[in-house]
Amino acid sequence: MGLNKENYPNAGQKKDFLWIQICELPYFRALLRAVEAKFYQDLLIEGPVLDLGCGDGHFASRTFDFKIEVGVDPWAGPLQEAAQSGAYLQTIRCEGAEIPYPDRSFQTILSNSVLEHIPDVDAVVAEAARVIRPGGNFIFCVPNHQFLGNLSVSNFFDRIGLHFAADWYRAFFNKISRHYHCDDPDTWRQRLERNGFEIVRWWHYFSPGAFHTLEWGHYFGLPAWICHFLSGKWIWFPYRWNLWPVERLCRKYYDENAEQPAGSYTFYIVRKNG
Repeated sequence: MGLNKENYPNAGQKKDFLWIQICELPYFRALLRAVEAKFYQDLLIEGPVLDLGCGDGHFASRTFDFKIEVGVDPWAGPLQEAAQSGAYLQTIRCEGAEIPYPDRSFQTILSNSVLEHIPDVDAVVAEAARVIRPGGNFIFCVPNHQFLGNLSVSNFFDRIGLHFAADWYRAFFNKISRHYHCDDPDTWRQRLERNGFEIVRWWHYFSPGAFHTLEWGHYFGLPAWICHFLSGKWIWFPYRWNLWPVERLCRKYYDENAEQPAGSYTFYIVRKNG
């Protein structure tokens, strides 16, 4: 497949990504993905594009109004779904540190909430530096150093002096989130600069209130998990009359300012040096 440089201005600025997401996903996951989807609408994304850690392709298929050239992921099941999602021209099963493309193949690399799940993230960043072109953009988002400190349950335990319970809960939530890295911007800056990247812009997002909605959604979202187990769908009745309570709960956080200094996640726009 030829990889030509094209510009992909996203045309989805007027989409209601919150409604798009909560119709199909558990509300806590839908809220986070909807907030992230908005960020991409103001970006001019240059092709060819690589989606590093594309998963099942749901996020890309609902966020972008163009087909991404290549999506890669190490997991066969989700990757098969990504191939059927219509979001990609090509999907490839591979590790993020072993992308089967020549040097300087891509103008843009996207990685949405992926890098925190990779133990050897430095090797993946190095591989991204290899396959991206000089002047190309690496756009990604990850949980940050405020993630664990914003957990409401552990903060409650700390307030009443049960620090051992607070530490246990933070470790538990981090484990079920499958996180290996919740790093601050300076740690990311050093990691990126070692591989020839420079940060163009970053901002924290997802306020503590939004994060608490996500945290408790892991427990209140049990009916969605049962629905998915029985039918393969997260939401049985994707209609306003059924979803208005969670839409009302999430709407104020979806509409909050993009930049939240105390936010639990960070969005990065990074450029590869020549």
